Amino acid sequence: MPSPSARSVASPGTLRFSVLGPLTVHRGEQALSLGPLKQRMVLATLLTSVNSPVSVNALTEAVWPEEPPRTARKNIQVYVSALRALFGQDDPEARERPRLTHTGGGYVLRAAEEELDLLGFRSLLRAAEGRPPQAAAPLLRQALDLWQGPPLGDDLRQSPTLAEEAERLRLRHVTAYESWAEAELALGGAPAVVEGLRDLVERHPLRERLRSAWMCALSGSGRQPEALAVYDDYRQLLARELGLEPSGAMAARYRAILAGDTRAAGTGATGGPQGGRPGAAPPRATVLLPPDLADFTGHVEELHDVLDLLEGREGSGEASGGFGAGETGEAGHVVLLSGPAGSGKTTLAVRAAHLLGGRFPEGRIFVSLRDAEGRARPVSAVLAELGERTGRTGPSTPEAWREWLARHRVLVILDDVPEERAVRALLPCGGQGRVLLTARGQLGGLAPVHRIAVPPLDTAEAVQLLAGLVGPRRVRADREAALRIVRACGGSPLAVRVSGMRLAVLRHVPLREFADRLTDPRGALDELTAGDVSVRQRLAHGWETLPEERGRDAGRLAAGTGDGPFGLTEAAEALGCDERHAVRVVEALIDAGMVTSPGGEVTAHAAQYDMPHLIRLYARGAGYGTPVLT
Repeated sequence: MPSPSARSVASPGTLRFSVLGPLTVHRGEQALSLGPLKQRMVLATLLTSVNSPVSVNALTEAVWPEEPPRTARKNIQVYVSALRALFGQDDPEARERPRLTHTGGGYVLRAAEEELDLLGFRSLLRAAEGRPPQAAAPLLRQALDLWQGPPLGDDLRQSPTLAEEAERLRLRHVTAYESWAEAELALGGAPAVVEGLRDLVERHPLRERLRSAWMCALSGSGRQPEALAVYDDYRQLLARELGLEPSGAMAARYRAILAGDTRAAGTGATGGPQGGRPGAAPPRATVLLPPDLADFTGHVEELHDVLDLLEGREGSGEASGGFGAGETGEAGHVVLLSGPAGSGKTTLAVRAAHLLGGRFPEGRIFVSLRDAEGRARPVSAVLAELGERTGRTGPSTPEAWREWLARHRVLVILDDVPEERAVRALLPCGGQGRVLLTARGQLGGLAPVHRIAVPPLDTAEAVQLLAGLVGPRRVRADREAALRIVRACGGSPLAVRVSGMRLAVLRHVPLREFADRLTDPRGALDELTAGDVSVRQRLAHGWETLPEERGRDAGRLAAGTGDGPFGLTEAAEALGCDERHAVRVVEALIDAGMVTSPGGEVTAHAAQYDMPHLIRLYARGAGYGTPVLT
């Protein structure tokens, strides 16, 4: 919904702005002349941040990306004055409700939802989110009909800032088209989407969601050989370009089409099957998931392992806790993603859930096991939420929940599990349902569980994520500083993302200066805050759940083992105990997610242990136990 300030300027028959195609402004049916190129660049920059202040520095960078003239600020004022005249702000009535104003943070261009196509597009996407195909398809079609061509046209893309914004808008369009196509496929409209998907796949050959929908559309149109060829082409392209294989969900769809399963024709990458009978209504799926990140980066192997396990492919991953895959009945009734705060566990779980719509046609549900303050929620509260989200009535008992879960093909994400007893009563004992857990620790008291450790991003992946947030041009201009930033983040996707969000706002701050801030251990965690997202706060929540004794142990290890891997002898010295006791402490901290263990099998005395960089910084600032939060 538009803000009150945006609604207040809306009046029928005045101005209509468009950026989803060539930049245009209409008064009634008359197209207005928008002036010279640099003035249009100022207008486009204001419209893409509509109803929010845009600083003079940001406008200057958009118009003069290389070396702005000394008169840049004065020129911006001239362009703004011309735009005000164009909007009719010289009219006495318009002065009471000015459309383009200057605030302490910069210039603000105000528009209502019905006045700017971008706002209407966003509103329709929000309205379609989470709705069944019958309701979502027309809303998504309306959103797509607002587009008149490549966003912002061609001439404005001479500005790297606007070129990056146009690319973000273009990807939003592709995502919306994918969602619309999947909704149409679920409703049996495969022939209507085949050609549009073909055109988009040609422009975006590596987008798996597009490929998957195109396969389903071809299969649903009776063109199975072409659908199978789409998969083979994609598999070869992935292997050639990236050295990867298609995801487990994509491979399962291929096998279904190969086996002649007509239900695959009505299944999108994130949607449910159409159903086996002609004319049958698609099953109503409960899909209550956080949005999938368009810039999901890294963790490719871990994602494939999760998909394979949850799809029931035996031999995938590794069951731990004393039971093998054969003893659990199917390959992955319960899968645990573990890693320190900010490692990307939740993002990975959500990505997997979005890709597994065809495997879980009766629903995919996300529930957090902590409240907003990081405290563990009672099992009774979690059960009540699960009952509400699955539409169940009657007593909310663990037994009733497990019985329901066994009978339904649903995937449930239980996020940020604080300890075993918070989740033990909620896990399936067989049947059709699957549970995907995320936790900072290993939850060693749970069995049988398939455990997948979520490692830090490697340097290339972290730089890729940063570039997507601050712009590739800015990273290319100082790649050395970008490398320093991601290394100072310790490969944490959360920390890299917060750095990128912060730098996207602080466009005047050079990457080199921000890298200097992050490499100062005294203030690094204070810099990793963007709006209401704080790395320090996430780390604090994890620390507060540690027993007091373990908190002191973690602090001593952080203070006494340097900045890299350490052995058992160093740990014993830092802890002030013998090596026999040090082994128990280190392994308890591994179980709590505060220390990482070696990848291969070695003896405890020969192993090299490590503490994630940001946890080490936090622990050193905490003293030997109780952290001082700032």
